Amino acid sequence: HPHHFLSVTKQGIHAIVATKGNDRCHVILRGGSSGPNYGPEDVERTATALEAANQPPRMMIDVSHGNSEKDYRNQGKVSRAIAKQIASGESRIFGIMVESHIEAGRQDYKPAQENTFGQSITDACLGFDETVQVLDDLAQAVRARRTLHKRG
Repeated sequence: HPHHFLSVTKQGIHAIVATKGNDRCHVILRGGSSGPNYGPEDVERTATALEAANQPPRMMIDVSHGNSEKDYRNQGKVSRAIAKQIASGESRIFGIMVESHIEAGRQDYKPAQENTFGQSITDACLGFDETVQVLDDLAQAVRARRTLHKRG
């Protein structure tokens, strides 16, 4: 069935638009005012809600922002918890988002002074070495999940 929504055209006129929808839709779990939402119970609750809305139960998890309790140093802990779910066979998580840069942390931009090369001037980030570890952990988890699914 087509989905209807209200839109505003380029000319500034209100219009009702019909679309068949996006079969590539997914949800991004970022955490929020009620706390982190990357645990197995959060994944299950989100998948159930998506299925009830006739959407594919696929999700990406942001390991930063609310899920890291706004502390970039917690991203590794969050990604390891997600990797554990993936390694145990969880197939509804298809990706993560990580705040990453060459150097860890962040800095305020100083136009007339020397800035630290490779360090964020916006959000605080994991450094390169810890990012490599996060990616290695996730790759190992995906390999474990594939092995489980081959047996199943």
